[in-house]
Amino acid sequence: MTRAVRIDQNGGPEVLKIVDVTVGDPGPGEIRIRHKAVGLNFIDVYQRTGLYPLPMPLNLGMEASGVVEAVGPGVTHLKAGDRAAYASQPPGSYCEVRVMPAKVVCKLPDAIDFDTGAAMMLKGMTAQFLLKRTLPQGGLQAGDFVLFHAAAGGVGLIACQWAKALGYQLIGTAGSDAKCELAKANGAAHVINYAKEDFAARVKDITGGKGVKVVYDSVGKDTWDKSLDCLSPFGLMASFGNASGPVPPFAPGILGNKGSLFVTRQTLFTHIATHEGAMAMSKDLFDIVTSGKVKINIEQRYPLEQVQQAHRDLEARKTTGCTILTL
Repeated sequence: MTRAVRIDQNGGPEVLKIVDVTVGDPGPGEIRIRHKAVGLNFIDVYQRTGLYPLPMPLNLGMEASGVVEAVGPGVTHLKAGDRAAYASQPPGSYCEVRVMPAKVVCKLPDAIDFDTGAAMMLKGMTAQFLLKRTLPQGGLQAGDFVLFHAAAGGVGLIACQWAKALGYQLIGTAGSDAKCELAKANGAAHVINYAKEDFAARVKDITGGKGVKVVYDSVGKDTWDKSLDCLSPFGLMASFGNASGPVPPFAPGILGNKGSLFVTRQTLFTHIATHEGAMAMSKDLFDIVTSGKVKINIEQRYPLEQVQQAHRDLEARKTTGCTILTL
């Protein structure tokens, strides 16, 4: 028997409960992994509330690190005893031990500890596909401005550092002066406290009226309209989350009126749908972290028993950087 966090219905943090479950042996293409640490992400909240509907009962959690205990037939890139980390469907990482598909589970380099491995996979590979694969027409060059909302969050702090390493001028937004300072300390070229300032007007000031080539937005409803106003002609609006709620329907004609803009809605799980894609993206992430150019900021740690409080703090935007559950 092992402990896992499960919900039987959608709702608030109070629906999260710890249950005892039985874990068997891995089947073809699967591994059994004993977790050392578990990552917490906003997608977990979306699944808990039902914004992203899933069958019940549901074991939550999308990323973790640990040690492989056993591998099933057909698994060749991992073996028992390997240190490993992952961001993966299906959910279920909020637990001590699980059996899961091996396809996107990666060997964790010895230079990266388990806590960092658990905190970095989903958020780090998200930053990777945004900055490396989700690009405006003509791509990005050193010196280009990009706007990144929630720059003091888990994805945001990684993106601030990675964008600086790539030579981009990242304009980061956050909801407090302290969060803005954190983003600045992690490589943001400019920061905007959108609780105090009109971020669209500030972006135009910073860019000399030209706007940015791309906006990376995980906030959703609250930032959508003004984000479109921040873009230069043919700019790209890249949505990848809904922290403030889903974006309401809009008329495509508005994109023409605002400068023939492009819009995309990206998800990590499309990018890591193949074993080859997941391994390439994780290698890029491991390389940038082990180089020291990107540091993973774990600002909060909660024991598994405090998972409800962890969700409350995440939804209240009381967290910065990465958050993990400890076992």
